Amino acid sequence: MGRQDEMHPAEVFETKLTYDDYQHLPPDGKRHEIIDGEHYVTPTPTLRHQWVARRLVAAFENYLRTHPVGEVFFAPLDVILTKFDVVEPDVLYVSNERAGILQDWVRGAPDLAIEILSPTTRRTDEVAKRKLYERVGVLEYWIVDPELDVAKVYRREGERFTRIGEFSREEGHSLETPLLPGLQITLDELFR
Repeated sequence: MGRQDEMHPAEVFETKLTYDDYQHLPPDGKRHEIIDGEHYVTPTPTLRHQWVARRLVAAFENYLRTHPVGEVFFAPLDVILTKFDVVEPDVLYVSNERAGILQDWVRGAPDLAIEILSPTTRRTDEVAKRKLYERVGVLEYWIVDPELDVAKVYRREGERFTRIGEFSREEGHSLETPLLPGLQITLDELFR
């Protein structure tokens, strides 16, 4: 009788990347992020993306000039949320109350994170980052879609995000937040 070799399933080891690993990634001009230990790479943004980002930052800066209640920042800037989560939101706002997270980079959850969708980031921004921002304590998350001229707003209620709504240029909507009372960004102007 012949000997039958025992077959064992291959052992699978899952290695999560950390912030230390992130610091050794190549400076190749692409956006590198780590979400729950998984590496995400996206190409540089399009001109339309950059126009929308610039208009958002300008609206926040104009508001903060007369209401100095915090700071606005834009990518590229590392936002280190946990050992396994390092992202670069397109735009972020940090209130004076959370200013302690502003160190060499941002080391903690901003009050507001904004991602501007592109075809290569849509799923990551709408699913992975939304769940991450919810988990780490971001108070509000905007997903801005320059292809459809809409923005989705999620706001923290307790431990979870609630989708406040989807706002559109076509409907003449504006973006507002209780984090910055009086700030109003018309989608017609944002997506012009």
